[in-house]
Amino acid sequence: MCTKQAVSRMFGLMEIRDAKLEDATAICEVLRQSVTNLCIGDHKNDPAILGAWLGNKTPETLKSWIEDSSSQMLVATEGDEVLAVGAIMDAGEITLNYVLPSARMRGISKKMVMALEARAKERGAKTCTLNSTGTARRFYLAMGYAEQEPKTGMFGAIVYPMLKTL
Repeated sequence: MCTKQAVSRMFGLMEIRDAKLEDATAICEVLRQSVTNLCIGDHKNDPAILGAWLGNKTPETLKSWIEDSSSQMLVATEGDEVLAVGAIMDAGEITLNYVLPSARMRGISKKMVMALEARAKERGAKTCTLNSTGTARRFYLAMGYAEQEPKTGMFGAIVYPMLKTL
């Protein structure tokens, strides 16, 4: 007998939807795994950078972000499993776009960015901005984002500010 989750995995029945408060723990896990395992080139396993980056990635903090009326948080799911998370401010700033390491290279991040851009347009934004990691830099360039001058980000790693006209 096939479960809904097994069918999702076989046929890629991924959906992007608004995050719910009950997703906070799963979202936290996506963020922590993604940063820890996929962004090594950015944090270089430096405990200070990694600690600062992960410091606010708690279920309690995520619940407050989900409830924030000035932004929208989305999740990509298959069945009951949260595979990715994205967030965008009403002004068009993408603040989160993270995927589980096991869900990489399936087009989920691309679909998430497209959904975030659509939400920005709905809210009247004419551009999207973001601070890319070095790890995601080529991805965003391929998505049509223009790179600005690199800088040191709030967690101590180099970030690449980017802009895209919608």
